[in-house]
Amino acid sequence: MTVTTQFKEQSVFRLQEKKEHIAKCFRQLDDRDMWWQPNESSNSVGTIILHLCGNIGQYVLSSLGQQPDQRQRDLEFSARNSHNKAELLELISTTIDQASEVVNNCSEEELLRVRMVQGFSFSGLGVVLHAVEHLSYHTGQIAYLVKLKNDQQIGLYDDFDLNTLNED
Repeated sequence: MTVTTQFKEQSVFRLQEKKEHIAKCFRQLDDRDMWWQPNESSNSVGTIILHLCGNIGQYVLSSLGQQPDQRQRDLEFSARNSHNKAELLELISTTIDQASEVVNNCSEEELLRVRMVQGFSFSGLGVVLHAVEHLSYHTGQIAYLVKLKNDQQIGLYDDFDLNTLNED
């Protein structure tokens, strides 16, 4: 197995893992909760989802996937009640699945090529790292909003024993 193959597999694993985490969070919310904000300085789950779709679209789908960059970042933060829960989940799920496909199909040359994205200079590797860490960061925010709203655990890792020690 090559480093390129391993990098792509691990990146796609994390993208898909966060898609499932977001879905678990959504199962604990209703349509009204999508646009709830704990205060005016905080984003709602709906805003975060629109922002993630815009960011992943610009970084992965446009930059790596050579699709047109049609991002309108300011609209991600100004939309209110623009989508219901099912629509938001479909948007993020589709975006993550499309990004996973782009990463899987990305050549080593494209992963090494440096390009400008959102005014920053990144290799394709940097683009993928940014997308994964940005998705993880905002997934954590979504989980925190759900905990604030519902005062209960989400169970993101209920299927795992997180007390298992390393074997090597």
